[in-house]
Amino acid sequence: MTEFVSFPESTARYSLPFLVAGQAQKEFFVNEALERLDILLHPVVEGEVCDPPSSPQKGQAYLVATPATGAWIGQEDRIAGWDGNQWTFIDPTAQMNVFDKNLGRRRCFREGWNLPPEPVLPTGGSTIDSEAREAIETIVELLQQAGLISS
Repeated sequence: MTEFVSFPESTARYSLPFLVAGQAQKEFFVNEALERLDILLHPVVEGEVCDPPSSPQKGQAYLVATPATGAWIGQEDRIAGWDGNQWTFIDPTAQMNVFDKNLGRRRCFREGWNLPPEPVLPTGGSTIDSEAREAIETIVELLQQAGLISS
């Protein structure tokens, strides 16, 4: 399990390590940065689970649920990515989005991982415009199919 490594010089949001002049073991810093970027770019998670999978596939990532167990103890709400040898944990930032393959929906981080609310289609009212309602339903359906809003 990779414990979070704090680098002396790193980016503010995701702690990606900077290289500095005269630095030894540059490959460690570059490889760590690339591993974190691989998890962060267009993030997709398999789902939200408490227990680390027994045989994860290289490149898979998960949201660590509460209460975390095993190698994930103390990593709640973080993204756990498997690189083939060890887990790398990423701290989410406010408004970060991931796609949850298990749910087929996006999740957003706001003081925890949340699902966006589903749109409410119009019903009732004193004047009913059936063409407008049909158009709204079609628009909502297309946005859901594109993954832009929850279904």
